[in-house]
Amino acid sequence: IDVPGADPNRVRTELLQHEVVVESMSGETLDVEVSAVQGTNLDKLIEAVLLQAEIAELKANPNRAAEGVVVEAKLDRGRGPVASVLVQRGTLKVGDIIVLGSEWGRVRALVDDHGGNVEEAGPSVPVEVLGLNGTPEAGDRFAAVESEARAREVTEYRKRKRRDMLVAGAGERATLEQMMNQLQEEGRKEFPILVKADVQGSVEAISNALEKLGTDEVAARVVHGGVGAITESDVTLADASGAVILAFNVRPNVQAREASARSGTEIRTYSVIYHLVDDVKAAMSGMLDPAIRETTLGTAEVLEVFHISKIGKVAGCRVAEGVVRRGEKVRLIRDNVVIHEGTLSTLKRFQDEVKEVQTGQECGMSFESYQDLKQGDQIECFSVESIERAL
Repeated sequence: IDVPGADPNRVRTELLQHEVVVESMSGETLDVEVSAVQGTNLDKLIEAVLLQAEIAELKANPNRAAEGVVVEAKLDRGRGPVASVLVQRGTLKVGDIIVLGSEWGRVRALVDDHGGNVEEAGPSVPVEVLGLNGTPEAGDRFAAVESEARAREVTEYRKRKRRDMLVAGAGERATLEQMMNQLQEEGRKEFPILVKADVQGSVEAISNALEKLGTDEVAARVVHGGVGAITESDVTLADASGAVILAFNVRPNVQAREASARSGTEIRTYSVIYHLVDDVKAAMSGMLDPAIRETTLGTAEVLEVFHISKIGKVAGCRVAEGVVRRGEKVRLIRDNVVIHEGTLSTLKRFQDEVKEVQTGQECGMSFESYQDLKQGDQIECFSVESIERAL
């Protein structure tokens, strides 16, 4: 309700179009008018959520091993890999060994949403987890396990499974349809990019935004995406794949800067995602082949063909319409078939070389590197303009 001119009743009415009937209109869907600026009705929102949970009997067992989902993950300079998780079942405690996707760790500390340390987190409680061996991906499931050996076993299996899937995908015997698709895509230009950001969610958002820029002619290809500062290995990978490094809210370390200077690999840093996407869009637009616009200037008919020493064949013509200009592109048309396309090298009126000849005037023409001219041929003069394209 903070938006100027906001009308909650109008919103309730519009919801009817989507078959959503709110409680104030004799429906079953709860609705609360809340203000993020003033804090209006936040207590009522909490009451409504608790009431709905009670009516729907939404329950979780706190007396079991913790399970939940990773909401966000980042590489903190002072604290190492940090994952923001939402506990869905059980209770997560300091000292628990947990597996998050293909990463694992022993919980060293739990930080609540107010920034304070807590010893445990029950169902529906969001916390930051410290003590991980690596940065998981947003959306990964997590679960507490009984031992480090079990955690290593699970993560190694998941990493091996992912690696095998990548190898299998690359080595599959191509079907005819895959081969045709590959042939069609081979003509497409690629813009290789390596993305580094402060949190996993930013990496995913940037990668998705860049993939949407692609067309049938040019596409962005994210060769690698990761969380944390730009390292020397990132520069080496970018150099090997011919990629540009795009950094969002992170900076290169000293070794990475030195490696970048040696290899000439470009590192671009951003603090606004839209600026990053706009820059890539502009670069990809430059990879598009320019659009060719053709404008017909005029047509002429060959009345007679003369052979002149040192020049070769010259066509005596009359301009039927428009204008014919020296240096422009021309087509030679015989029996309605284009038999030659080239450049008009000579254009004369009587004995004088001229730049252009208007409708109704007679002139002499010769083509650059072409001599097969015959009486009755049609000559079409046109200009070609190259236009830069944008995505």
